[in-house]
Amino acid sequence: MTTPFKQQTVLITGASRGIGAAVAQRFAAVGMNIVIHYNQGHEAANEVARSCMQQGSKVLTISADIRSKEQLLKMQEKLAKHEMLPDILVNNAGISHYGMLADVTEEQWDDLMNVNLKGTFFTSQIFMERMVQLKYGRIINVSSIWGISGASCEVAYSTTKGGINAFTKALAKELAPSNVTVNAVAPGAVDTAMMNHLAAEEVTAIQSEIPAGRFAMPDEIASLVYFLALPESSYITGQIISPNGGWLT
Repeated sequence: MTTPFKQQTVLITGASRGIGAAVAQRFAAVGMNIVIHYNQGHEAANEVARSCMQQGSKVLTISADIRSKEQLLKMQEKLAKHEMLPDILVNNAGISHYGMLADVTEEQWDDLMNVNLKGTFFTSQIFMERMVQLKYGRIINVSSIWGISGASCEVAYSTTKGGINAFTKALAKELAPSNVTVNAVAPGAVDTAMMNHLAAEEVTAIQSEIPAGRFAMPDEIASLVYFLALPESSYITGQIISPNGGWLT
C-alpha cells in the first residue's frame, strides 16, 4: 500500500449520528477523506460532514439503503467517479429491536436480518474487491456485546450481531492472504439514541451492573475503530473486541 494513511479514504455506513458520526469525526481529526453514508438522515449527515470539513477533510455524503445491493452498486459508481473508493470500510449501519421473541413478527425479524446482516454482507462484498486488488484494506464491523453473550428481550438483535461476529472471523481468514484485515468492535452500552427506549430506572439498573459505572461515549468506541484501521494494526484480524467497561470479561 503506497497511499499514506492520512490520505486514505474511509467509508462509514450509518454515519449521520451516534457511533458512526463519532467515527467520522475521529478520522477527520487527522484529515482523512471521509464518506458519510446515511439512509434517511440527510440533514444530520450534512451536519456531520460540515464538522469533518472544518477539520480539513475531504468529505462526501451519500444516501443508500444497505438492504439493496442495487443501491449500493450505484453508490460504488458514485464513489469511483469522485475517486473516493474506500481503503477502510466501517460497517456501522444497523437497527435494534427490543421485545420478547414471542412478539417479534416475521417482518421485524426479516428487517433486522436485512439491515444488520445482509447490509454488512453487501457492503463488504462490494468494496473488498478493490482492497484485494491493492493488497491492502481494513474492514471494521460494529457489532454488540449481545452478539457475544445474548440478551433477553433482544433475541433477534443478538442473533444479527452474533452473525456479524461469525462473518468477521470467517472473512478475516479469507482475506488475510491479501493483507486485508477484518475485525469487529462489539460495544457494551453506549450513550446513543439507540438507548432512548430505556426508562431512567432501567438506565440506573444497567449502569449499576457495569464495573465502570457508566455507559461508553461514542468517541470512546470511535477511538478503537481508528486504532484497528491503522497500518501498524496489520497483525490484528478476525478479532471481536468488546469495549464494555468490564461488563463482560
